[in-house]
Amino acid sequence: MTNSGNKQSYTWVPLALAAALVVGVLIGSHFTTQRSNDLDRKLNNVLGIISNEYVDNVNMDSLVELSIPEILSNLDPHSIYFSAKDLQAANEELNGSFSGIGISFQVMSDTINVIEVIPGGPAEKVGILAGDKIITVNGKPFVGKGLNPNTVKDHLRGAKGSTVKLGIRRNNSEKTIYFTVKRGDIPVKSVDAAYMIEKNTGYVKVNQFGRTTYDEFITALGNLKEEGAKRYIVDLRGNGGGYMEMAILMANEFLPKDQLIVSTKGRYRRDDSQVWSDGNGKYQDAELVVLIDEFSASSSEIFAGAIQDNDRGLIVGCRSFGKGLVQKQFELPDNSAIRLTIARYYTPSGRCIQKDYKLGGIDNYDNELATRFKNGELYSRDSIKLDKSKMYKTAHGRVVYGGGGIIPDIFVPVDTSGMSSYFQAVLNAGLMQQYALLYSEQHRASLKAIKDYKSLLRVLSDNETLLNDFVNYASRNGVPARWYYIDQSRSLLLTDIKAFIARDLLGQDAFYPILNRNDRAVEAALKALNRHEATFPIIDSNLH
Repeated sequence: MTNSGNKQSYTWVPLALAAALVVGVLIGSHFTTQRSNDLDRKLNNVLGIISNEYVDNVNMDSLVELSIPEILSNLDPHSIYFSAKDLQAANEELNGSFSGIGISFQVMSDTINVIEVIPGGPAEKVGILAGDKIITVNGKPFVGKGLNPNTVKDHLRGAKGSTVKLGIRRNNSEKTIYFTVKRGDIPVKSVDAAYMIEKNTGYVKVNQFGRTTYDEFITALGNLKEEGAKRYIVDLRGNGGGYMEMAILMANEFLPKDQLIVSTKGRYRRDDSQVWSDGNGKYQDAELVVLIDEFSASSSEIFAGAIQDNDRGLIVGCRSFGKGLVQKQFELPDNSAIRLTIARYYTPSGRCIQKDYKLGGIDNYDNELATRFKNGELYSRDSIKLDKSKMYKTAHGRVVYGGGGIIPDIFVPVDTSGMSSYFQAVLNAGLMQQYALLYSEQHRASLKAIKDYKSLLRVLSDNETLLNDFVNYASRNGVPARWYYIDQSRSLLLTDIKAFIARDLLGQDAFYPILNRNDRAVEAALKALNRHEATFPIIDSNLH
């Protein structure tokens, strides 16, 4: 929400005054100077006057609730407000669990489709299956165009021990089947996939940095090591961050003793810190590649920065998001909270990778990624604008830059091969996911004995049959066949369709092993590992 500028409506006046009151409350809670006390009293008087004398009745609670985001929008882009409800949802995701029924779902064709049932969860215990469609909740229809993931979560999540009655449509039943599910604690996974991508190479996909991320990560590494992994690819693409502590613990596993991981500097000394590796990491000798992209932010950049600046491993992909600000959460009396920027963090070489912003300039900040795309940065390393005034050196003398994300050691442009207008059309319409779900439903019984993605790929329909079947399905759903463009996108279409089918039948663990088979960043990582370019210490500044 941005400032409304010179808007003249009188209805804006109480909002502005309430906003000013919140500023006074926040200032007064941290400072005890006479000036602050005077300002506090003045603003409280103004609020009292509005409440008692304004021409219309004013809901002061509502005004304050609306004002807080307005105030924070005039600071940096990462100082934000959470209502009590939003805070609970945000904390649930980061804390690694929430109370619900234990399914993953997609809203397709205005219907909730159950994609995966969490083993041992409440839904599985009552007999809900992958492929089921939820059509009623507590006796009321729950389908239609107004359905979206947030409304679904609002209805399916709830207090532990509470119940929800679901009406299910299942392919082998003409009648609606009803289940009463008692909600329970549901784990939220941070590691989407961990598997042996090559004989000696383990791959780990981390989607966030929550309370359980380090435990999941170290378990995944351990399992891969038992399978023979001696080198690792850690995929942080699309990972927007979370708890800094998790990134520090993960980096510590790979670093020799007494290596700086991250430092912070704030307005006050209490917010300054330095964190060093303790030498107890179990993977100090393993070759390491970290994958990043333009959506890798915050804790992802802390991890990648620690690995790069200590010359411990290679960073592969596109320039990261560029978030170098540290937030602290301040809870308010009504269980809402603000997350306020209190410091900047710095990678071991001393660089802050926070990209430029202006106070209150959130629109320009949000559009920065679109600007990268427009300027061609995602397709050419030479299009990255380097700030030569922010040049730093790694532990072994390689040049790195601050001031806007982490620039990878090996740049991999966004892959546009196989892209066509046909692919974009079916992608935007969600037809590949919908077809995969339909295919899974039709073949679930015959494929129920399949336990892994490799076995699944061997028994799926042959490529020509699968592609023709999909094209016919897309034609029936509004995207006509255009074979010149279909042939152009053939490999991409088949890879994505097979990955979605695998996810629907086997769960998230089967999705990435198929998707990664044609992933250029993964290919670049494997090539670098096979050339032993990720061996510590990395001293080659000419990687590209």
